[in-house]
Amino acid sequence: MDYTHLLDEETWAYINTVGTYYPDDAVNRSVAEQRQVYETLCQAFRPPFPDGIETEDLSAAGVPARVYSAGRPTRTVMFFHGGGWVVGSLETHDDVCAELCAQTGYRVVSVDYRLAPEHKHPAAFDDCWVATQWAFETYGDPLVLVGDSAGGNLAAAVAQHARGRLEDVLGQILIYPALGGEMDKPSYIEHAHAPLLTMEDMIYYSTVRHDGVPPEDDPTSEPLRDTDFSGLPPTYLITADCDPLRDDSCDYADRIRSAGGNVHWRNEEGLVHGYIRARHTVAKARDSFECISIAIEALGQGIWPYEEDDVE
Repeated sequence: MDYTHLLDEETWAYINTVGTYYPDDAVNRSVAEQRQVYETLCQAFRPPFPDGIETEDLSAAGVPARVYSAGRPTRTVMFFHGGGWVVGSLETHDDVCAELCAQTGYRVVSVDYRLAPEHKHPAAFDDCWVATQWAFETYGDPLVLVGDSAGGNLAAAVAQHARGRLEDVLGQILIYPALGGEMDKPSYIEHAHAPLLTMEDMIYYSTVRHDGVPPEDDPTSEPLRDTDFSGLPPTYLITADCDPLRDDSCDYADRIRSAGGNVHWRNEEGLVHGYIRARHTVAKARDSFECISIAIEALGQGIWPYEEDDVE
């Protein structure tokens, strides 16, 4: 795939800047080195912290978490960060969570789940599920589940597991999520060597997470392996068109829709995996992040502003 004309100058500038911090061969480095360069990358794109946001680091039933609040929130957003289940932390997505809190007025609970390879699946899922239960029991507010990339995987897994176990999950917003799609889908083939995330990278992360091949019938690992997609909360999926993971969301949307659920899939042309980091430097990414905030706020209010079977 020739990306020369698929991506605009702002997006290329972002990609080139990312490359100075997080090189293409990062997955060949030690895990400790990968985490360090990712932390450095995220700090390089960190904007000023929004005014009026208070934070508290605490234990969510034994799981480290950071809570963002402003005023008297009546909704709680559970946020699960990306990073291939291997890198990422409360710090790497601190600015993202603060801005979501500022823009929606909702409380945001960012979960510092355990990472691979030290902690294999299902450790990350278990932590996210425990923290979600804790938040509901502690605050008593309806919940909205949000995650990017690997965090989108965890948010979807929590939403599916929550059916019949946890009340008041108002919606899920999945940002270019990794859902365990088949790698013969068009996006995996067309964008196998896409900027910032390749199919080889995805195979690496999955292998590290599972210490080999993922389990065949475990939707807490790969939500698309579920056999029942009914009863899920309203779902907003947003993807980058130049991303091998794109068609995971297409398939997930189709299955929710076929099961009678509310789902909206927005595919962003001219963007690449990880673009929310570019929301202050790339116009397309800024507009997309605004759509994410609007979706979180709407679903938190029980509003479904999208047409049936709507796809963008």
